[in-house]
Amino acid sequence: MKTALIFGGWVLVCAAHGQTLTLWPSELCDVRQHTDSSVAVDAGRTVQVTAGTRYTWPGATVFFKAGEMDLAAYGPLRVTVSNASARALTVNLSVKNRNQKEQSPGGSALVAPGAVGVIEANLRLSPWMLDRPLELVGMRGHPSAIEGGSFNVRKTAELHVFLNSPDAPARFVILKIEADKAPLALFKADTFLPFVDRFGQFRHDEWPGKIHDEAELQQAREREAAWLAANAAGPAADRNAWGGWTGGPQLKATGHFRTEKVDGLWWLVDPDGRLFFSHGVDCVRHGAETGIQYRENYFAWLPEKGSPFEAFYGKANWAPHGFYKDKNTFRTFNFAGANLLRKYGEAWFDEHVNLAHRRIRAWGLNTVANWSDDKVYLQRRTPYTVCLHTGGPRIEGSDGWWGKFPDPFAKEFIEGIRRRARDQQKPGTVNDPWCIGYFVDNELSWGKDDRSLALGALLSPAAQPAKLAFRDWLQGRYATVAALNAAWGTDFAAWDAFLATTNKPSEKRCGADLEAFHSQIAEQYFRVIRDAVKAAAPDKLYLGCRIAWGAPSVYRAAAKYCDVVSVNIYQRQANKELPDGSEDKPMINGEFHFGALDRGLFHTGLVATRSQAERAACYVAFVESCLRHPRYVGTHWFQWRDQALTGRGDGENYQIGFLTITDQPYPELVEAARTIGATMYETRFGAGRRSETAP
Repeated sequence: MKTALIFGGWVLVCAAHGQTLTLWPSELCDVRQHTDSSVAVDAGRTVQVTAGTRYTWPGATVFFKAGEMDLAAYGPLRVTVSNASARALTVNLSVKNRNQKEQSPGGSALVAPGAVGVIEANLRLSPWMLDRPLELVGMRGHPSAIEGGSFNVRKTAELHVFLNSPDAPARFVILKIEADKAPLALFKADTFLPFVDRFGQFRHDEWPGKIHDEAELQQAREREAAWLAANAAGPAADRNAWGGWTGGPQLKATGHFRTEKVDGLWWLVDPDGRLFFSHGVDCVRHGAETGIQYRENYFAWLPEKGSPFEAFYGKANWAPHGFYKDKNTFRTFNFAGANLLRKYGEAWFDEHVNLAHRRIRAWGLNTVANWSDDKVYLQRRTPYTVCLHTGGPRIEGSDGWWGKFPDPFAKEFIEGIRRRARDQQKPGTVNDPWCIGYFVDNELSWGKDDRSLALGALLSPAAQPAKLAFRDWLQGRYATVAALNAAWGTDFAAWDAFLATTNKPSEKRCGADLEAFHSQIAEQYFRVIRDAVKAAAPDKLYLGCRIAWGAPSVYRAAAKYCDVVSVNIYQRQANKELPDGSEDKPMINGEFHFGALDRGLFHTGLVATRSQAERAACYVAFVESCLRHPRYVGTHWFQWRDQALTGRGDGENYQIGFLTITDQPYPELVEAARTIGATMYETRFGAGRRSETAP
């Protein structure tokens, strides 16, 4: 039974609660195995899945025998699984249409060995849907037509249950799949625009903490001021000015941050010689700019010329993906900045900077991390990291999500990073005891395997510095081009012919050389940067390049030259480790986040949760996984405040902040940070002591 309730511009379609549809086991569905996987269905109709390691997503697909099914009346989806392996597994779910290519519903569950877990997802990518298609651009997530968008719930075809790139064979069991009926908020497309209010919020719904006028902003300011006054010192008393642990051992004080291994665990050590775990947050700044050009009709309010808010207009050209990618320069507006002016008046920027440090301390954090405003961290009130970038030509034959890989053999690359490192003498970070160290670059395109960069060099033009270096390396390995031809099965007339070709050789014949030179490229990259950083700032830590994806040789090269190997992990626990053959080095996680759709944003970010409460619980669990790992010396949340409802340049519009666009802390996340921050040193130090005394 369904009832339709009409509220102005939208319709609430109410499905009767308590109605659950069992998709598995049922006669509606069948199951098939993925590549490098095997599936067995027992008499009880449980699906026994064995997953190998030669495929990225081994697992099983539960599919509708009829080809597809209309599940528009359903929202919450539960997949119950058990872990039949001897180690914890993250089991993933992705719900698909036929020929699905873009975003679709999904989720994951971390399941202990022998335990049962539930993957919880929602068949609706958004709590809000439209009664007919409406073109909405520049956003990763947004309300879509019930039969449009990147996923059509009326034509649900398959449910993929899988592991993501397991490093060893594993077994899990699919026990049950169920979907619940739920109300559907169906908006009329004819009255949906504009959908952004003057505070940068979604106009068409309500949620806890939504701001409706300036008086509510002032009330929020007063509430937080009282809370900060009562909690200024943070959740634990045994912290020094750096945030180091005064309740732990006294180690050598050097006046700078450094690393040391204590009781089998790696640590940062603060300038006074106290153990330090970097519990930080990225992007501590006032901006959340969003493109307005070509989309002015999305906004119910934009300031007129001469308004005090005119200062928050801007121009941007960064758009590696999405609607603005080919638009060159485009106009933007910063609703977050406008709200700071509304909330704090003409001195808003100074108040924002002051509040950043006070909030970080009170919330149990201790680091202003990557991409933060130097006007914040150069206050020298909170430990910080600095973000540098390399320049110069890219390896033309390479590719990746954020673009081509920088060519570390190019003169421009080498001279550029030396100059950027030396430039840090001007703000004084090279000698600043508050500076932990330098991240250089972020989420580079290392390729899919241990050959990718060498192959990219081969596919590049003759003048590519990396290709010239590859030729020189091969000349040291093969006395003549004829010897190379014999090994590779090629027919180069001379070494110049090797440079001139952009044809892909047989990897069967040249695979070993590709792997060896891929490692050479990685080592050149890290060595050049290490030398530049240490020449300019010998007392600062080189924190690596925040590896999001990369083959084992990349991690080995990073461990050889970095003081701390940095990674970005978008999972429910810290799951990256240095491979065998690596030097023993500490690691730091540069990014993680969780988001939900219960506070008026259109996208959860990279790891979805169902609510602010679950988001907070995931935060505690993730940080604890880092604390209990022997290598991790810190983890940094991405990011300080939510992204704009209508997206940044590449369309990201994620609910991932400690703060809303109206500068209000999410109380659940703050309490989570305080909870883990209060006990993080005892948790980590105790883990080390337990490992030392284990039989």
